[in-house]
Amino acid sequence: MTVVPGQPDSAAATEREEPPEADGDVLVEGLAVGICGTDHEVVAGAHGGPPPGRRDLVIGHESLGRVRSAPASSGLHAGDLVVGIVRRGDDCECCRAGQWDFCRTGNYVERGIKGADGYGARHWRVPAEFAVRIADGLASTGMLLEPTTVVAKAWEQIDLLRGRVPAPPDPVALITGAGPIGLLAALLAVQRGYDTHVYDRVTDGPKPRLVADLGATYHTGELADLPVAPDAVVEATGVGALVFGLSELTAPNAAICLTGISSGTREVQVGADELNARMVMGNDAVVGSVNANRTHYEQAAAALERADAGWLERLISRRVPLSSWPDALTREPDDVKVVVDLQA
Repeated sequence: MTVVPGQPDSAAATEREEPPEADGDVLVEGLAVGICGTDHEVVAGAHGGPPPGRRDLVIGHESLGRVRSAPASSGLHAGDLVVGIVRRGDDCECCRAGQWDFCRTGNYVERGIKGADGYGARHWRVPAEFAVRIADGLASTGMLLEPTTVVAKAWEQIDLLRGRVPAPPDPVALITGAGPIGLLAALLAVQRGYDTHVYDRVTDGPKPRLVADLGATYHTGELADLPVAPDAVVEATGVGALVFGLSELTAPNAAICLTGISSGTREVQVGADELNARMVMGNDAVVGSVNANRTHYEQAAAALERADAGWLERLISRRVPLSSWPDALTREPDDVKVVVDLQA
């Protein structure tokens, strides 16, 4: 799956040589990759870029594969299902500590996004320490692991913030956005025991039912009219006006984690002093969260293994064969998660 970032109509299925051993000591047969908003941004040239010295990039960072060979010392065996970690850190303090998601310099690379080929290929290699083994029961949905790492980290940040004070007896979570990130955030909220609410503008299609089948509550309409006062919020839309509006809803001592990135240029009139007063008087805490490290991959793998397999399967609205993978970039009305089948 190759693309020349920013060059129109460059997405194509192309032939490449086998991946070099320099890419890693674990050889993997690629099974599938998920498509997300970041892929659209890379194709458009709004984000990321190819490896040094090349114009094209093998895209695909939401990976799923099966080990073909691995060193005995790796703990991996032929036939294991694995997911490849996306980011490779530089030499800052955080990266050296394995927290490359908190990289101080920005001089990291991300496979399939920035400076390194991704996992959208029938064969790929990865160093053993960047391969995460997952349960055989995730053979058809394991490409959901990488987006789940995003919300695993988000909930880790919320847990840290909410640890400031004793928890209420019936904590309430609000997830804004019912795309894949929002739905997976809701899954983890339900697993944590929250009374979970999801807010989105879509009124029909698969999303309301997916939320209901989690045991959560789906809301549309005006944000200010929501009948909830959440203790924890995962914001997954990146809509600036929505971010500011959340401070009017939250319960005292609330934690808000922002995972969405605004792509527009809309202006919002904000009563900055009023916003400041609400956050101070309410002891609110807001944190941004991006990417994930290996710990979050392991947390995500455990969460998906606990999830209902049929519900996870329903998140995947379309499967597109590798030979026509650019079709996955065309959004259809009822799409939730589109997946490229690397074996088709």
